Amino acid sequence: MIRDIIIIDEEKCNGCGLCVNACHEGALKMVDGKAKLISESYCDGFGDCLPACPTDAITIEKKEVAAYDEEAVKINMAKRAAEKSSVPTGCPGSMASKIERKEVPTTQSQETPQIQSQLGQWPCQIKLVRPDAPYFKDAHLLIAADCTAFAYANIHNDFMKDKITIIGCPKLDSGDYSEKLTEILAHNDIKSVKVLKMQVPCCTGIANATIKALQDCGKMIPWSVTTVSTGGEIIEN
Repeated sequence: MIRDIIIIDEEKCNGCGLCVNACHEGALKMVDGKAKLISESYCDGFGDCLPACPTDAITIEKKEVAAYDEEAVKINMAKRAAEKSSVPTGCPGSMASKIERKEVPTTQSQETPQIQSQLGQWPCQIKLVRPDAPYFKDAHLLIAADCTAFAYANIHNDFMKDKITIIGCPKLDSGDYSEKLTEILAHNDIKSVKVLKMQVPCCTGIANATIKALQDCGKMIPWSVTTVSTGGEIIEN
């Protein structure tokens, strides 16, 4: 049948994933860093995803496609809800814990001071942290694209110190971070939020997800974004 359906321009898509969260039918999914329509029968053609796209990569066109299948959408959404609620509990490495650090003394025999990790908790992956983890209480939060740790040499002292650090990659991780980040901000007394991202288009996704979470959490929280070049320089504060 001929009806309205969304069309995604992959050249314009920056991989932010905001449209995935905006789609109430679960018709969109992040695949290889780009938003994809996973089934024409899931898309109702109303275009709730359009306002969420920061690059205008989504349009609505009339074309010959399968009919909208409401029952299939319900099954798909139930499956997605079950997957989202399944938190890994069997792996000891995913258990929430705060890391207490002692100052490392510098001796005269050391030519250079020993660098100490400033990671304040475990786990640090956005996908693995629990929004109700105790280390989020009264925390200054650093939300960092994972490549920043390799590009910027002094990330521990300049950005991670005295903060709770969570990391992710919007290009490689499926889905959108904004829902998890909204839970963290809404359920905890977060004192400030710093976003640390790379100067690459797909990294805009981690900043956009944070901004959406700040808007949706119902709180006024001080925040800022810093960008790191691929050469390891701070280019924007």
